[in-house]
Amino acid sequence: MQKALDTGFVRDQFPAFKEPSLQGQAFFENAGGSYTCKPVLDRLFRFYHSRKVQPYAPYEASRLGGAEMDEARERLALMMGVDTDELSFGPSTTQNTYVLAQAFRQHLNPGDAIIVTNQDHEANTGPWRRLAEEGFELREWQMDPQTGHLDTADLEKLLDSKVKLVCFPHCSNVVGEINDVAAICKVVRENGAYSCVDGVSYAPHGFVNVDEIGADIYLFSAYKTYGPHQGIMVIRRALGMELPNQGHYFNAPCLYKRFTPAGPDHAQVAACSGMADYVDQLYAHHFDGTADAAGRARAVHGLMRGAETELMQPLLEYLGQKNSVRLLGPTQATGRAPTIAVELEGNAEAAAAALAPLGIMAGGGDFYAVRALQAQGIDPEKGVLRLSFVHYTSKAEIDKLITALDQTL
Repeated sequence: MQKALDTGFVRDQFPAFKEPSLQGQAFFENAGGSYTCKPVLDRLFRFYHSRKVQPYAPYEASRLGGAEMDEARERLALMMGVDTDELSFGPSTTQNTYVLAQAFRQHLNPGDAIIVTNQDHEANTGPWRRLAEEGFELREWQMDPQTGHLDTADLEKLLDSKVKLVCFPHCSNVVGEINDVAAICKVVRENGAYSCVDGVSYAPHGFVNVDEIGADIYLFSAYKTYGPHQGIMVIRRALGMELPNQGHYFNAPCLYKRFTPAGPDHAQVAACSGMADYVDQLYAHHFDGTADAAGRARAVHGLMRGAETELMQPLLEYLGQKNSVRLLGPTQATGRAPTIAVELEGNAEAAAAALAPLGIMAGGGDFYAVRALQAQGIDPEKGVLRLSFVHYTSKAEIDKLITALDQTL
């Protein structure tokens, strides 16, 4: 086994790093969407050129197109430790969550309670909060206003027999702390409620085994995990078949179609197999021996996190020493994802604009986490500067970022 991530090999799998127009640019807005790996692009190109017909018909192009869509679902489900039909695709995680909220609205009784957090991206809190207008009780699990931490003890105080669903993030897109999903799901399950985990900000740092963490619903976005612009949702069968069907009535018996009211983007679904190709490439390059799909995903997950943690700690220490910035979330890399937000004395968008001529691609704003910023005493209009990276980021790019920050902050 190779103990460290081979960054050169990794970057060779991403055409963006060879694109002339991007030379000299260091990408630090990965939390908004990652670069796309070559296996995904290859599959997308092939589908649009050779399979762009209605799938699942008996003629060859159609048969192959349908087979590629099925392959994507099968391979991702195997990586995540769930059955094939427990994984479905949608146009975005926001849309998937909205469809889920409508299913729960029909399933629950007025007076039932749903718990949300103020640490979330709006996509995993807004659709649920709207159910208060339908007579459901919404309870807010609040994070610590200084640290951004979600304390499980505070959740336990909110739980009672009225609570039917708890929605929370695996990792906040501005706080960065990795929540203990397995422990939280266990508490939720023991109290007779379901768990809905927003994995959008965590999944780019490694595919999780949903069976092991115990989530009833797990959502993430393929365009942030090196793939096409699709939302991916895992819903365990018992819950998925219990909730009212949101798709065409004749698709009700098929679990992966129950929460897909519109037809999926066939080419992008098929191209999602490229994410599994990429994980397998990393495994084959770095590890000896064989493993099943879940084992390969687990090993690559650890490889990614190891590389990210090593790069992250010097940046956290640098930011923590600057009096002109407030670092949100944990100061230790082992407890967080490399999604690093800082409050500045001035406007965050202006700071991002100042970094751009220095070859730093970063963003400033509220990042759809208005409630999370307000809970930490930050004016969303001023926003935060977000510096987010993933395993393909190099040490040279981190050094370039720190030099640029020295010149602008």
